[in-house]
Amino acid sequence: MTQQKANIHLTNWEIVSVNPSDKQWTWKTLFCFWGNSVQSIIGFSLIASLYLVYDLNFLVVLIGSLIGSVFVYFLCNLIGKPSQRHGIPFPVLLRTSFGIQGAKYVSLLRGLVGVFMFGVQTFFISKSLGYLIRIALHSYDQSILDKEIFLIFFFAMNVVDWIAFFLSLMIQVFLFSKGHNFNKSFINFSALFVYLGLIIFLIIVLSEYAVSISNSFKSLLVFENIFSKNYFFTIISIAGTIFAYFSIVIVNFGDFSRYVKNERELNIGNLSLLLNLIIFSLFSVLIVMGSDIILKNNLIEIDRILTNPTDIIGKFNNTFLTIIVIFFILFASASTNLIANYVPTQNSLLNFFPKSLNIKNTSIVIAFVGLIIGALWTPMLSQIGILSIVDTIGSFFGPIFGIVITDYYLVNKTKINNKDLYSSNNEGSYFFSNGWHIKGIYALIIGFIFSASTIWNINMNFLQSYSWLIGALISSITYYLLASK
Repeated sequence: MTQQKANIHLTNWEIVSVNPSDKQWTWKTLFCFWGNSVQSIIGFSLIASLYLVYDLNFLVVLIGSLIGSVFVYFLCNLIGKPSQRHGIPFPVLLRTSFGIQGAKYVSLLRGLVGVFMFGVQTFFISKSLGYLIRIALHSYDQSILDKEIFLIFFFAMNVVDWIAFFLSLMIQVFLFSKGHNFNKSFINFSALFVYLGLIIFLIIVLSEYAVSISNSFKSLLVFENIFSKNYFFTIISIAGTIFAYFSIVIVNFGDFSRYVKNERELNIGNLSLLLNLIIFSLFSVLIVMGSDIILKNNLIEIDRILTNPTDIIGKFNNTFLTIIVIFFILFASASTNLIANYVPTQNSLLNFFPKSLNIKNTSIVIAFVGLIIGALWTPMLSQIGILSIVDTIGSFFGPIFGIVITDYYLVNKTKINNKDLYSSNNEGSYFFSNGWHIKGIYALIIGFIFSASTIWNINMNFLQSYSWLIGALISSITYYLLASK
């Protein structure tokens, strides 16, 4: 078997090393990347809840959030540099520590979580699009939604819901299958567009109640005893929560860092995560506080402070404002879906079937699976505790990270044989035992046991926010002891 033939079934133009001239991402692109990562509805609700709902000191929450994001920054630099230097995506990088065959199945774990969450996220995106459709129909004919066709439900969705779901699915798949240059443009536009929306919404909120909001915000700023013993564990807990929120992006960060121009741009760009977190935190807190004040002054009863943007806008009797906010929510949700779910799934599938798949037919696979998951979410999947299974699969991510980092920096001293990455020759550097690196698989299983135990062992549930880090630490130590000999 010639070396050329040995390369055929491992090579795909979408996962080969990026041409240096095609590395066009700068720190500005990464600023938008991290902006998209934090600008989700979940991110808005999480941050606003930490600052307001749990009655915590503003600076304590900010310090905890920044500590968590510093960990994300540090780890993303570690996992991002090998992909940036060699231009390879996450699944191909896995071949160095798991073998050319083992990497297929290990990266597929990330793909499984990605495609599942893509379907779920698309379902929730369709809810926002469904609101727009209903507003349009109601504006055309106020009684049209009472017609029999709109009262028939199939899989807990009526005709409007199904149309919105199909549109959400098709539009995303169509846009995201255009290639990495379009993805870059979409990421840049979406981040700036959503920040513009937040600015507009904040101006509307501040325009009438600026003094009240300013006084409420000042009441959150308590500088006394910030570093007291009582706050220490609170800060650590918040840091763990923020880290857990971003952890889904860390392990496959190489899927994006491979397009960054150089390490300097990578370092500066990743540092912008902290800036994004500060900016978005201020927007979230001020908007939630302002909305709460407006609703109470308008005598609108709410039994709790609202931190979900869709809940907030639902209380405002302003159709124009509702439409504008929904558009911003759609862009924020779609860009998050692209980064956290679609691209990781796409690259995992391309790595699993490199000879037969490309961007276009991979998008069909993702769309089909996403359609099934989204359709079954309300009537079945959300009822059977499926998220616990997804979290369990996610328990592999920390151990995968630990093994890859240990292999690259400590075992192989930052050296990668690019040619052998795509070779199935039994003399290749990454062929190992019939394409499997047993030591890597063994370390992965050990790390997974420790990581998953924080989910399934009720006595260790308090460590669940740190399961990713626990798995990464255990697997890295195990792998180093095995592979460094």
